[in-house]
Amino acid sequence: MVLSVKNLSVTYGTKQVVDNINFSLQPGAVLGLLGSNGAGKSSTIAAVLGIENSTHEELTIFGKSPIVNRKEVFQEVGVQFQETNFQDKLKVQEACEQWESLYNQTNDVALLLQTFGLTGKESQLVESLSGGERQRLAVLLALIPKPKLVFLDELTTGLDTMARRMLWKQLVSMKEKGLSIVLTSHYMDEVEALCDKILILKEGKTVFYGTITEAILASNKSTLEDAYLYFSGEENWS
Repeated sequence: MVLSVKNLSVTYGTKQVVDNINFSLQPGAVLGLLGSNGAGKSSTIAAVLGIENSTHEELTIFGKSPIVNRKEVFQEVGVQFQETNFQDKLKVQEACEQWESLYNQTNDVALLLQTFGLTGKESQLVESLSGGERQRLAVLLALIPKPKLVFLDELTTGLDTMARRMLWKQLVSMKEKGLSIVLTSHYMDEVEALCDKILILKEGKTVFYGTITEAILASNKSTLEDAYLYFSGEENWS
């Protein structure tokens, strides 16, 4: 088991933003964590990573606590946040070197730069990159530690269609080699291309957990997008 989460809850003050959710992940599997803005997706990821305080019956990554065994666990975990903040005047190569220094084993950075279309950008300041290039760099950095598990928050926001499909192809290839992924996304074509299971949150509660086919059948809809809108409650928005 790569990841096991049982009865995880997160509370801010008196407001419970994640309410007793459960999910698990096997090697080489991809889970899509879905829901409207404010549904609890980012809080869930932060709690699983031990960044956010939580209560839980079980929370393990590779059978170990990401809180108690943090340093050991995170040698095998990559994380890309939706808003990755880079230091001022940091060059692409320097960003890669900083990430490399944190891990015992790393992927070939030159190959990653080539894969993500950033070869030749090594000496550029990160702040001078386009939004799409910065997004690709953030994903690249998450993959530097040869992770067995990676968390991707709004993976392809800001990328054009060609760049999105290139990234999907690369992740599918890595998935086939055993990489497990938890991703959040508002793009249902992305979810269909990558995810084995989905968990849909609404106001911090699980409203659906299962395969895409099961979601479509359970919602009595004909597409994943319509099923998602049904479960998330967004189909009633005007």
